[in-house]
Amino acid sequence: MKKNGLNIEQMVQTVDAIKNTPSLGEFEFRASNQWINGGENRSTIQGFYGAGSEDESRSEPFTFTNGEPPILLGNNEGANPVEFLLHALAGCVTTTTVLHATARGIQINKISTELVGNIDVNGLLALDDTVPVGYESITIKMDIEADCSDEELDELLSFAKDHSPVCNTVCRPVPVTLERVRQLKAVAPFSNKIPSLPKWSLTTDW
Repeated sequence: MKKNGLNIEQMVQTVDAIKNTPSLGEFEFRASNQWINGGENRSTIQGFYGAGSEDESRSEPFTFTNGEPPILLGNNEGANPVEFLLHALAGCVTTTTVLHATARGIQINKISTELVGNIDVNGLLALDDTVPVGYESITIKMDIEADCSDEELDELLSFAKDHSPVCNTVCRPVPVTLERVRQLKAVAPFSNKIPSLPKWSLTTDW
């Protein structure tokens, strides 16, 4: 049986499995990114670890192109990274809402969201140290229709906001480590030939 497009039996089995073995709830998601040119770069996403093993359900990777508009020195190769953040936030809040609505037996008839993020690029460009580098605020407007009371709907949305992984990642400090990958330099072939010394090193004063 399904509700809101989710398999109820499978959802119950998944929740019970994680409840009985909490380590099954530990996931590791990954992304690889390659710079193309200018402000254009491309991310690929495929494998991840979850529920105690490596996932092999994706035969092909998902590819996402990051770009910038001309005013930010790009050519509209794709949405820019901060726009992708809004996309991720909208998707996660929506999915979390549907998941917990289903767990509560609430039928969702419609969900649509509009997001607005305000950012001042003076921070990005290091022109003003008092300006935050990232978004200063993000507003999500959700148009939702469901077979429940307004009170139940308001409580559901509040709960979904608090339990959305992306929303929580944005709202609380999350450590991000940037490590440089250092390439091993090639070692020159060994030679037993003694190099000639510069003239200045051949002088003696004693």
